[in-house]
Amino acid sequence: MRFGHFDDEAREYVITTPHTPYPWINYLGSQEFFSLISHTAGGYSFYRDAKMRRLTRYRYNNIPADDGGRYFYVNDGGDVWTPGWLPVKAELDHFEARHGLGYTRITGARGGLTVDTLFFVPVEENAEIQQVTLTNDSTESKTVQLFSFAEFCLWNAQDDQTNYQRNLSLAEVEVELDGPHGSAIYHKTEYRERRDHYAVYAVNTRATGFDTDRDSFVGPWNSLGEAAVPRAGKATDSVASGWYPIGSHQVEVTLAPGESRSLTYVLGYLENDHETKWAPGSDMQLINRDPAHELLARYATTEQTEAAFERLRTYWADLLGSYTVSSGDEKLDRMVNIWNQYQCMVTFNMSRSASYFETGIGRGMGFRDSNQDLLGFVHLVPERARERIIDIASTQFPDGSAYHQYQPLTKRGNNDIGSGFNDDPLWLILGVAAYIKETGDWAILDEQVPFDNEPGSEVPLFEHLTRSFDFTVQHRGPHGLPLIGRADWNDCLNLNCFSTTPGESFQTTENQSGGVAESVFIAAMFAAIGPEYAELAERRGLTEVAAAARTAVEEMREAVLAHGWDGEWFLRAYDFFGNPIGTDAKPEGKIWIEPQGFAVMGGIGVNPENTADPASPAVRALNSVNTHLATDHGMVLQHPAYTSYQIELGEVSTYPPGYKENGGIFCHNNPWVIIGETVVGNGARAFDYYKRITPAYREDISEVHRLEPYVYAQMIAGKEAVRHGEAKNSWLTGTAAWNFVAVSQYLLGVRPDYDGLVVDPQIGPDVPSFTVTRTIRGARYEIAVTNSGAAGARAAITVNGAAIDGRTVPYAAAGSTVRVAVTV
Repeated sequence: MRFGHFDDEAREYVITTPHTPYPWINYLGSQEFFSLISHTAGGYSFYRDAKMRRLTRYRYNNIPADDGGRYFYVNDGGDVWTPGWLPVKAELDHFEARHGLGYTRITGARGGLTVDTLFFVPVEENAEIQQVTLTNDSTESKTVQLFSFAEFCLWNAQDDQTNYQRNLSLAEVEVELDGPHGSAIYHKTEYRERRDHYAVYAVNTRATGFDTDRDSFVGPWNSLGEAAVPRAGKATDSVASGWYPIGSHQVEVTLAPGESRSLTYVLGYLENDHETKWAPGSDMQLINRDPAHELLARYATTEQTEAAFERLRTYWADLLGSYTVSSGDEKLDRMVNIWNQYQCMVTFNMSRSASYFETGIGRGMGFRDSNQDLLGFVHLVPERARERIIDIASTQFPDGSAYHQYQPLTKRGNNDIGSGFNDDPLWLILGVAAYIKETGDWAILDEQVPFDNEPGSEVPLFEHLTRSFDFTVQHRGPHGLPLIGRADWNDCLNLNCFSTTPGESFQTTENQSGGVAESVFIAAMFAAIGPEYAELAERRGLTEVAAAARTAVEEMREAVLAHGWDGEWFLRAYDFFGNPIGTDAKPEGKIWIEPQGFAVMGGIGVNPENTADPASPAVRALNSVNTHLATDHGMVLQHPAYTSYQIELGEVSTYPPGYKENGGIFCHNNPWVIIGETVVGNGARAFDYYKRITPAYREDISEVHRLEPYVYAQMIAGKEAVRHGEAKNSWLTGTAAWNFVAVSQYLLGVRPDYDGLVVDPQIGPDVPSFTVTRTIRGARYEIAVTNSGAAGARAAITVNGAAIDGRTVPYAAAGSTVRVAVTV
């Protein structure tokens, strides 16, 4: 069942009914100001940090799930309705929501009136624009009352939802009915105290009325769908003083038959310097509105608003031009060319902090998350990737470990979560290597970067990578495998916790000392990522360092084969007491997905003379994944799932079988197996796995999948779950970056290396020909592939008509166009 369709030409997903199985959302903004918006106009806005700079209020776990957002109420001669359906739920003659790249357009029609609202955050602007166009489709003149609605959050989203005894006395607003560019409402709670920032919600016409007090607008016993002011058809001109501040403008619109009128609403974030905080002569009571007036002047006319929107569309068209494919498979093309790259931008901006499953309160930017997100983003805006690398490295400790998270507003490590997740250091090496391969910017390794953001502790970034590498070497257990610490990539595998207290955090509670819990997965990571460190060292002239690093990598590979191999697949770990996890000897949790893919990526058990050798551990492990973990909806994390709490394993065994880390399809790790299959030349199986979790291929089962059919979900319920195939946690997941790496660099086979583009397609026979256009380092590569799909076949390549040895196309001068012909 479908609830809409893709419009590939417009780069939009078109939702044709408000009755989707779950709110289907979009993100507005790509720099510092962001909004979440659902297909029914729910969601909220914030500046940089969804916890510390929240502009509008949103309540999770609500009934209905998406109650609250930015709403426009229409009173058409006493008929009250909302064009996004919610919250009034009046039946609409027509409904359509178009989610595009950085914008959403919601259109509702009823009783001969169409209301079209375009929501977007302009490029480099700290504001959400709402352009409302009313069209009279009837044969009679209409005079309607339009009421906007936005509920302000008191900035700190956590405090806003908890500290009511204080907050209900805090709220302050200012109203400017006759401003230079229309009417404006200013939210200034705590501005008299410590804050230098405020919010404005304005419309580019003179409002006939306003409300800033929620109870006056809604009514003390009403829901938002029963709001009193729209039903009365007249604002109360309320001024909030404590309680619940909102912004609402009443605008009266008269339309002749066939006539349209557009209004522009602006929800903006502004800051004032301490010296210019107050309006002259205001006796420290009125905000200095000059910055707001400058903002509103930029959107005072419809023409200005439309020009800003066109600039946004051009911005995205330019970004997405750096990697495109034309394959004849419309689902593959739309994911690679549009939605996967778009989701990579969103995850880069948000990490895992603010979605319809993450409140923006409990998490900052993840160290490992942000490094992995770089992999799918670095080709879009390399300079922002460079800045992010410096931010991440600055939260590292001198011993090479790191804060697990940091706050985006302060860029300082999050003490509440702390450190001790022993995979974190290695991800920094991978992120930096990806950036250098994309840009050739070797100078980044000489950037002076502090430890723990402490001034005076700065060392070259390369030294941070050395500390990362050495941390793993220096923290190994009795089998020569890396110690797991609090956890590795799987935060729910807590081998040192032994928690018996309800509500206690598995991740942050003090671990027991004296254990020997080791991670085969970190060992596999070291085998895959360690060679990147060695290559960087070699190219800096540190030949002895590089040689020692390569020796350490080979020792780790040998340790995995000696102590991490169970006979048909790789073990997952050793527990606190030295017992193996992920072994056929146990009735549950026999095989885990993570090391199977990453070990092959790291060359462990791969026969270099015959990568498809069925006797090699690599191929046997991947075949075991296919036998035990693969389902129609993706590969489960482990099997069989745990049916009771295993205190020595921790949180992973607290989930019901088939959900999340306990036998769920954790989509983030599926691409590692996809990549592993391409390593051994099994492109057909790799592409089959890709299609099982990729949303465009799941659109026809949206009633099962439930979440958006245009972006990846973190998790799909596994084969032992009650609702096998149902997704959770869409948008903010490392699946976005890793699946873009899998499809663009390994299935389609075009990936950057230090000296050129490696061209090595492995996609099987379903895609017999395709063309990839790749722009990198200022040159354009047009790569035309003729693909037999034969198992194990590798590319023969000509560059500008001349055959080359190997599969690396050397980088060309900026401004060049390079034509590459590939036969597989």
